[in-house]
Amino acid sequence: MLTLTLGLLAGLLLLASAVMWMRRPRGQAVEGGAAPDFALRDQNGLTRSLGDYAGRWLVLYFYPRDDTPHCTREACAFRDARATLEERGASVLGISVDTSARHADFARKHDLTFPLLADTEGGIARAYGSALDLGFTRLARRKTFIIAPDGRIAARFDAVDVATHADEVTRTLDALRRAWSYPTAPPAR
Repeated sequence: MLTLTLGLLAGLLLLASAVMWMRRPRGQAVEGGAAPDFALRDQNGLTRSLGDYAGRWLVLYFYPRDDTPHCTREACAFRDARATLEERGASVLGISVDTSARHADFARKHDLTFPLLADTEGGIARAYGSALDLGFTRLARRKTFIIAPDGRIAARFDAVDVATHADEVTRTLDALRRAWSYPTAPPAR
């Protein structure tokens, strides 16, 4: 009986170790570093790339799955904040491992007016350190990046509260834009 219990415990520890190894972050995109390039199809079949947004601020958010409660809440919050973000010179892109067709259904159902990019192989999520590969399924971790007009990552959000995240991104973008206006200290008054 003791041998069986120890064997089960060892098996559980081995399984837990394998799961933790698969969940480890890879390919971290760091603040101040160049944003990894991408070229992915959106819900309308258009290919969007990082270069399309050169010279503009870009809010790039990764989310696990279309039409799940938290992902829907986050997407709708970005939809509602889109005009405010655009006034600040920023575009919004969502990325998950779902297909373009699934994105189209999700966007239509929730009146999402910004591009949702299909990273079906998870390569872009990996490049941004947002991939979660569980072996039997692949997801994008919920993370957001603000990319500056020069293509560098200006801010990174690893812990996202979907209830307040769009507002947090807007406040951070405001602070970044002020700092961007003054590469060094602002002039004395």
